Amino acid sequence: MDKTLLYKLLGIAFLTALLMVPLVMIREQITARSGYQEQVEREIARTAAGEQTLAGPVLAVRYRVRMPAGNFRDADGAVATRYAEKAEERTLLLPAERLDIQGKAGVERRYRGIYQARLYHMDLTFEGKFTVPADLLPADLKDGQVVDARAVLLMGVSDLAGVDNDPQADINGRSLRFQAPADHSLASLLPGHQLEIQLGSVPIGGASRFNVSFPLMLTGTQNFSILPTAQVNDIQIKSDWRHPSFQGMLPKARKIDQQGFTAQWNIISRLTRPLDVSANAPRQEAVSISFMEPVNIYQQSERAVKYGILFISLTFAAFFLGEILRRQPMHVMQYLLVGLALTIFFLLLIALSEHLSFIYAYLVSAAACIGLITFYLSGVMKSWIPALKFGSGFVGLYGVLYVVLQAEDNALLIGSLLLFIVLAAIMVSTRNLDWYKLGNVSPQGGASAGNPSEQRANWWG
Repeated sequence: MDKTLLYKLLGIAFLTALLMVPLVMIREQITARSGYQEQVEREIARTAAGEQTLAGPVLAVRYRVRMPAGNFRDADGAVATRYAEKAEERTLLLPAERLDIQGKAGVERRYRGIYQARLYHMDLTFEGKFTVPADLLPADLKDGQVVDARAVLLMGVSDLAGVDNDPQADINGRSLRFQAPADHSLASLLPGHQLEIQLGSVPIGGASRFNVSFPLMLTGTQNFSILPTAQVNDIQIKSDWRHPSFQGMLPKARKIDQQGFTAQWNIISRLTRPLDVSANAPRQEAVSISFMEPVNIYQQSERAVKYGILFISLTFAAFFLGEILRRQPMHVMQYLLVGLALTIFFLLLIALSEHLSFIYAYLVSAAACIGLITFYLSGVMKSWIPALKFGSGFVGLYGVLYVVLQAEDNALLIGSLLLFIVLAAIMVSTRNLDWYKLGNVSPQGGASAGNPSEQRANWWG
């Protein structure tokens, strides 16, 4: 192979590496724009409400116990236990026997300039049944004597700024309102900010039952979660949002269509795990819904830029192969200009996708770049026919890239098949090529016995 051909290959490799610089700059721009988007989401969450996690309702039984202070003999000579004057306070958390939660969510977009965040407005109803069993608090415990006991209904909310109503509960026919904790010793039993309803005293050594129902209107940003605290949890959430992402405990049944989604959970906690509503409760034990965007333009654009070097490499390989087979050299500057046009596509894509839907931004950007490159090649190759052939190849290449971007799970498979097809095409096209004689082929075709410096000039372009 002639040395000048080797020099050209090295020059093309250098140009390919050089074009990584604008690709890196475009990727940094995408990262910066994505950061602005996240900043807007945080600002809107701070002024409206953040992600919401509900814990409860659960029943807290607060009781006082006097501890043994020693033994003494009474007037009859029998040994009796003396108890301390000061009682020690203790708390038991009881889950609901059954809790039914019905919810309906609407999603609102709020904008700051071209950036946006999604707020959901959740309309919830809770119905639960609580029982304090008779043997829960006998008059005499092993380590003390119960003085009195009272019940408190507790509810945990991540962001109280998102509570849109004054929740009024119906408890055994009484209408009671949630309030901030009066007893600070109960304030940290649930994750988030705690609300409570004082239910009054419960009999020592006797059973108590509480039938609870209340509405809750809640605003949050993007993610909504419920910690299932009852022994049996029936949860149903409906929404007109068509792109939910279910995380944590997945629904038993769900339906997603053009009208939105419906999801149902039936969680029997008493068969799987004890009550755990602490701040360290595992997230996988929560019912979580993310009101996600169907297409994250910044993630899609960043993934597209990752294929930029592949675009440029395949294009340069096609140009070089065309030079060999058509005997028509191209100047390195022509390689560079086409490579720059390919990189501009990714900048156009991110700029347009902030104002148009991603598919339209992709179509406009691809059409602009393909049209520009095809028009340019018609002059370089002195003919529209080879230019249109290259243009059709770019159409196929951009089409494959869009499929890869949409099929994230199959991206590796599609990319591997594309590379295999390209390699197969190159091998089939050059299977009869004599690479040793390649340096002696003139640009017009046939052997050249002319000036070697002229041959080198032709191959370099």
